[in-house]
Amino acid sequence: MAYIGLISDTHCHFDDKVRKFLEPVDTIWHAGDFGNADTAARIATFKPLTGVYGNCDGQDVRIDYPVAQIIELQGLKILMTHIGGYPGRYDWRALQLIEAHRPDVFICGHSHILKVVNDRHYDMMVLNPGACGLQGFHLVRTALRFRIEEGKLKDMEVGEWPKEYE
Repeated sequence: MAYIGLISDTHCHFDDKVRKFLEPVDTIWHAGDFGNADTAARIATFKPLTGVYGNCDGQDVRIDYPVAQIIELQGLKILMTHIGGYPGRYDWRALQLIEAHRPDVFICGHSHILKVVNDRHYDMMVLNPGACGLQGFHLVRTALRFRIEEGKLKDMEVGEWPKEYE
């Protein structure tokens, strides 16, 4: 069993509220737009980190994180990239990756909108944790945590925090 924390769009902001929510997880997956390499390093110091770069990330992040990750865990194939879209409206690059890899779970960020949806056409779950940073139009900061066990996503929880500037 693996206990995963899923975040995206930190945009240089990783605070104690998000840390507390992610405290029990084994590892953190970041679906892009870290903001900078220092933010990625702070997260990686807190928990083991797997991530992808986002459209707002510079070369400092892109050196360490690829545009897409394929993760095979507990019988699931997971595809993660930053700009993804949703069932019926996938970004063309994301669609090429989906077609090539046929994942069980597709993870993306970018929209700053939390979504968990089943794509019946591709027989996969689509997860977007929303944005846990402060930058962007979202009004509520969000993150996900869930377990992967015996080829299934289980016990999914949403963390929500007001978008408050400190």
